[in-house]
Amino acid sequence: MKVYFIGAGPGAPDLITLRGAQILARAPMVLYAGSLVSCEMLAHCRSDAEIIDTAKLNLDEQEACYLRAREKGWEVARLHSGDPAIYGATAEQMRRLDRQGIAYEVVPGVSSFTSAAAALKAELTKPEVSQTIILTRTSGRASSIPEKESLQLLATHRATLCIFLSGANLQQIVADLMVSYPPTTPVALVQKATWPQEKLHRSTLGCLLDQINTQDWHLSTMLLVGDVLDDKVAGESRLYAANYSHRFRKAVRRTCT
Repeated sequence: MKVYFIGAGPGAPDLITLRGAQILARAPMVLYAGSLVSCEMLAHCRSDAEIIDTAKLNLDEQEACYLRAREKGWEVARLHSGDPAIYGATAEQMRRLDRQGIAYEVVPGVSSFTSAAAALKAELTKPEVSQTIILTRTSGRASSIPEKESLQLLATHRATLCIFLSGANLQQIVADLMVSYPPTTPVALVQKATWPQEKLHRSTLGCLLDQINTQDWHLSTMLLVGDVLDDKVAGESRLYAANYSHRFRKAVRRTCT
């Protein structure tokens, strides 16, 4: 018996990994976060699987599902949105499985921050612009942000910022970012990346709040911030330069004529 924590990806049912889909296809019990994971993802499950929406369960009740599966000798597929390593609420489940002596494995998934970048057709690291991506979120009722990771402190790096679950706090976020980023800094809102109802809005930090109704962006929204979002701003990596040699390719040497 083993529990598999599977990254379901950002929403589109075909963005789950092959490994994750194969486990879903054989697991007799599937737990999924119904408030975040598209129900279309369940099309990968076997027809007779017991499918449980964990949005209705507390941690004790989820642990009881794992114990019941152990009694039956069942594998369990535990679907989490995006990648389980990022805001996945998986660590507390793993601690309980450790206490119960139940084996588990993590299957990575496509994160919503890379899906948002794909929707924007944006590279989040550009030479001479930004080589650092900061993933963060704002404080919520379920978990708060440590003071040393306040948005104002993170913003001082002027790196590319991806702010998860940001829709409900846009006014405060913009105020915090304006302390370090100039108002002309490109920003983008991405809501429900890869879902049929995906929505995008590009702007600048100084103009964003004047252009949108913040109520429309409350749920499942990511804010991306940084000069990398400006298509006109970019250096070029030396990796593919004609005069750059590496172990797989010799540089082209120009000769005078």
